[in-house]
Amino acid sequence: MRVPRCCFAVLRGEPSRFAGRSQQGDEAMARGLYVPAYDGEPLEMRDFEGDAIGTAVGGLMEAVDIPALGITVYVNEEGLLRRLPFNSRVSFAWWYYVPEARRSMLVGDAVIVGEPDIDGADTDIPESTLEMFINPRQWGILIDPGGMPASGVMPDTMLNHVLLPLVAGRPQKVVSTACYASCFDAMAWALSLGERWPEMDDFAILPMSQVLEHFGVTPSE
Repeated sequence: MRVPRCCFAVLRGEPSRFAGRSQQGDEAMARGLYVPAYDGEPLEMRDFEGDAIGTAVGGLMEAVDIPALGITVYVNEEGLLRRLPFNSRVSFAWWYYVPEARRSMLVGDAVIVGEPDIDGADTDIPESTLEMFINPRQWGILIDPGGMPASGVMPDTMLNHVLLPLVAGRPQKVVSTACYASCFDAMAWALSLGERWPEMDDFAILPMSQVLEHFGVTPSE
């Protein structure tokens, strides 16, 4: 059963019924991603069934949906009360795709699975989201400065030092000069730019190969 908690987070499950899984026949199994709170620890692919998600997060579960990625993130329901460590990776993904969540945070170890099916059972994490999270690649930030020519973007501020105007084909777009080793790092910097530059129309993180293709540049091998 999915009990509404707020517009962007829901609490699912009880101590004896984790994640609203079907109780008919064999326990449902979902392929997901274990995300330790400490970002120095690697992400782990796991198969979750029975109480495995509750065990992974250390107790009762709070479920946060990120519809744009087709996923549910599970964390410990009592994480804030227990002062569990900030989980930057799942928090940055939550904030990036659900802007109204940016006054909250996710703490403790987390599990990411696919959104529930019609019966409320967890599903496998989507392949596209899994690839985004675990495949090594460089990421960039594509920015729409709101109609201002790229060459004139905030020329007298430090922000200009982290932006590179790319005028080939689309002079109204800019991209960060920095490349980021993970999508989570790119999300964090994109969010920071959004806070410091509220006048921008939009921003997006993309693999650098797609950023270059967006400007009509063929990436080198």
